[in-house]
Amino acid sequence: MTDEKNKPEAETSAEPAETLAEELSEEPAAQGEAQDPAQNSAMSGPDIAAIQAENADLRDRLLRAAAEMENTRKRAEREKQDAARYANAGFARDMLEVSDNLRRALATLKADEREAADDSVKAMAEGVEMTERQLAAVLERHGIKEITPKPGERFDPNHHEAMFEVPGTEHPTGSVVHVLEAGYKIGDRLLRAARVGVAKNEDGAQNGGKVDTTA
Repeated sequence: MTDEKNKPEAETSAEPAETLAEELSEEPAAQGEAQDPAQNSAMSGPDIAAIQAENADLRDRLLRAAAEMENTRKRAEREKQDAARYANAGFARDMLEVSDNLRRALATLKADEREAADDSVKAMAEGVEMTERQLAAVLERHGIKEITPKPGERFDPNHHEAMFEVPGTEHPTGSVVHVLEAGYKIGDRLLRAARVGVAKNEDGAQNGGKVDTTA
């Protein structure tokens, strides 16, 4: 009888033990639930970094596009200025022939012949000179400048064209000794090189060496 009376007590004491075991088994789950926000925060870290990287990439692309647009604008402006500056280059090149003919006409009349000529010839020569000077002034006003090297000046292949060589001169080899036709520039561009004769001495190595006619 005693055992039967104690049996319910044993069962009753076992129930708290089972309840405690269940609570202990549930604690890790509860702890895992408590860690979820931290895990979510850790998982959200790479997402923020990716957004920041994408933002930096978009900003870099925007800056590059703005720089490219500015370069395009400057290039278009420069091309516009060049077009306005050099638009009359072809016309100016043709007018150089007129200037050359005026100078040739004056060169045919020597100084002593002009002095002995009658008044009509002198007046005509003065008219040609006036026309040649006026044409030169008009060309210069439109940005066209004359290139006329002086005797003894070093030959420059960027602005001069060697037509012949002159041996036995007092000038160093490779220097200009005679100008056949003046050269011209428009802005920074060469319209026509000055056509010249250059010195060539026997001791060229001591007086400047071989003339360089390559641009």
